[in-house]
Amino acid sequence: MSETSLYRKYRPHDFSEVIGQDDVVRTLKGAIAEKKIAHAYLFAGSRGTGKTSLARIFSREIGTSGNDLYEIDAASNRGIDDIRALREGVNTLPFESKFKVYIIDEVHMLTKEAFNALLKTLEEPPAHAVFILATTETDKLPETVVSRCQVFSFRKPSQQILKSVVISIAKKEGAEIDGGSAELIALLGDGSFRDTLGTLQKVLSTASGKKVSIEEVERVTGAPRHSLIADIAKGIAEKNLALALGAVRAAATASIDMKILFKMILEKLRFILLLRVSKDREIEEYIKGSVSEEEFAKLKALAAAPNSGITSGALLELINSYDLVGRSFIPELPLELALVKLLSEKQ
Repeated sequence: MSETSLYRKYRPHDFSEVIGQDDVVRTLKGAIAEKKIAHAYLFAGSRGTGKTSLARIFSREIGTSGNDLYEIDAASNRGIDDIRALREGVNTLPFESKFKVYIIDEVHMLTKEAFNALLKTLEEPPAHAVFILATTETDKLPETVVSRCQVFSFRKPSQQILKSVVISIAKKEGAEIDGGSAELIALLGDGSFRDTLGTLQKVLSTASGKKVSIEEVERVTGAPRHSLIADIAKGIAEKNLALALGAVRAAATASIDMKILFKMILEKLRFILLLRVSKDREIEEYIKGSVSEEEFAKLKALAAAPNSGITSGALLELINSYDLVGRSFIPELPLELALVKLLSEKQ
């Protein structure tokens, strides 16, 4: 495998390659077609959603060459002197393009004085200047700055999108990865292309062969073993509190991230519930494509079991408890309390 990070290697280079931001791409392409280029844009969204990549694509699409494209990391260049230098450069004409584009990443990191200096430029920009501000924290930006920008909200890619990306890029890298392994890597990516591909790269760089197993993903990433998730799901389905709590204790002893454990439990229980209540063939095929054949057979068996404790109410109780994980002094306590509430009442 190349030493270049997969995120850099496979980052999009034109609008057609951008995934999961259809509304943003459509609007920007329309503005270019109508020749209505604004002087200030704000790209807002969580990390790894493609803000900087799309800013670069947009700058190329409006004809800006590399010599007239300036990228500034506001986390490192956040003071008023940095913005003053930018303001002086803005007024000079482009070298060889119609527009000079300034991409300011992590713009929320600028100081108050720097924001005030930037605001003056945004209020009266020269005709050739285009600013693209990128941020993960819009609430930290002065309203006066936001109001002078066209704001675009970048959505987190769905787990299904991330899973497809994992399978596609693994194939390009000469590896084969099954649906269950790709699903786990997508879940660990937590809505970020960058984090997902970083996890995939770690897995591919240590995999023993071209075919990646879910056991290897668990080993490399430190994700909960599938057997622990299975025991918790079985404990809920069979109303066996001791089995479920024992699996949680084993996960805590292994220093497993409780948020990841919770997500994996919720996903497994969701699949089981959908298989039990829905007769839709498409839903079954979707679940079948998300897990291994062996895992799918186990899910079907749990879904078919009579008097199962896996209900919509059980999932709702777990979802409500999930929000408490980050605030609990004992990370596993919210899950333990939820299981006790669900299963002790069933005894």
